Amino acid sequence: MDITLITLLAVGLIFVLLAIGTPVFAALALSGAFGIVMSEDLSFLLSRLKSLPFSSAANYSLTVIPLFILMGAFAHQAQVGRRLFHVANKWVGHLPGGLAMAGILTSAGFAATSGSSVATAATVGAVAIPEMKRAGYDPRLAAGSVAAGGVLGVLIPPSVLLIFYAALTEVSAGKMLIAGFVPGILTTIVFMAGTAIVSRHNIAARSPRAGWGERLRATGQAWQVLVLFAIVLGGIYLGLVTPTEAGAIGALAAFLMLVFSREGRRGLGGRLQDSFRSTTTTTVMVLFTMIGAGIFSYFLTLAQVPQAVAEAIVGSGVPPLLVVGILLLLYIPLGMFLDAFSMMVITLPIMFPTVTGLGFDPIWFGILCVKMCEIGLITPPVGLNCFVIAGIDRDTPLSDVFRGALWFIAMEMVTVLILFFIPVITTWLPDTMMGR
Repeated sequence: MDITLITLLAVGLIFVLLAIGTPVFAALALSGAFGIVMSEDLSFLLSRLKSLPFSSAANYSLTVIPLFILMGAFAHQAQVGRRLFHVANKWVGHLPGGLAMAGILTSAGFAATSGSSVATAATVGAVAIPEMKRAGYDPRLAAGSVAAGGVLGVLIPPSVLLIFYAALTEVSAGKMLIAGFVPGILTTIVFMAGTAIVSRHNIAARSPRAGWGERLRATGQAWQVLVLFAIVLGGIYLGLVTPTEAGAIGALAAFLMLVFSREGRRGLGGRLQDSFRSTTTTTVMVLFTMIGAGIFSYFLTLAQVPQAVAEAIVGSGVPPLLVVGILLLLYIPLGMFLDAFSMMVITLPIMFPTVTGLGFDPIWFGILCVKMCEIGLITPPVGLNCFVIAGIDRDTPLSDVFRGALWFIAMEMVTVLILFFIPVITTWLPDTMMGR
């Protein structure tokens, strides 16, 4: 059978399996196995399966994933998010849409202790949404701002998705983590500016303006975030630790914060159990996805699909920047139905060789990929963050949560365009790190 037809059938099989509810890792693995059997034979597949799953998951750079997740879980149990919201409210609560801005700032701060978008949205939503509703905020703005703020968890380091990209493409995990910092700050600024514009006619109550002394005293409550951020990003940037070592030290520091916190003294055993359970569940999901992606990627390499696509694009005469833009736009329809990890494992085996073959920086492209995956987290019909917020705020229908998130999808596109046309925003910080 023609290899092109086999490839089309294998890719089509992925979407058929996903449509009937097959887990993503199984859909990828079965589709890859189908392609290998059709292009080679069953004995060849069985011989490769002896080592392929192990080689896909036994990646040293992946060890940082459970460490970052565990650090975020400990920080969540220590009520770091609640303290951050109090601090952010002192600084911006008096502005139009100030509580929504405080929620976004809290999401950015908590993202510096957690690599998970869902964990960020859930933690901040439980604190910020009740406060906004009591102040008379539009429920759509309240829910949408927190759902959108949660996406910062996959961009601001430490980020599991940045590590996942690094593992899939074999680029520097340290550079990817450092590269997420400035775009994360830019996204936070755009979200806050957009919130101010959306809220300019909102009649919701504002928090009293806090004096500078009160603001500075409140900021001291954010010391936990500053410590964890300094350990992870500061240690990597200064070259003192590797990402894995930073994750281990950060997880230990977060554990000590939990142990000596008021919350830890009132029920440490249960909080530790919840932290370890959530870490194990998420890590297993990521590793199984890596195994399924490894099998499917092996089939694509066997069929030389990435090389064929890259050669076709180069020979088409289309401007390289336009090619990258078209590839990134594919994430919008994919994000309507797939989670971020699934989108990456399906697209990167083909997109990454194409983009790097055109001479573009893989770190810059990686941040743009993550940004497009962020949009999928708040895009209907399966925007995961919106479902999380709807679960927290039972009084706001899921449709209203999605409507509130639409404003922030537009803001995300503005940020993507800035990063797309000004690559130095992404590459400057990791380039200075490597120059040390």
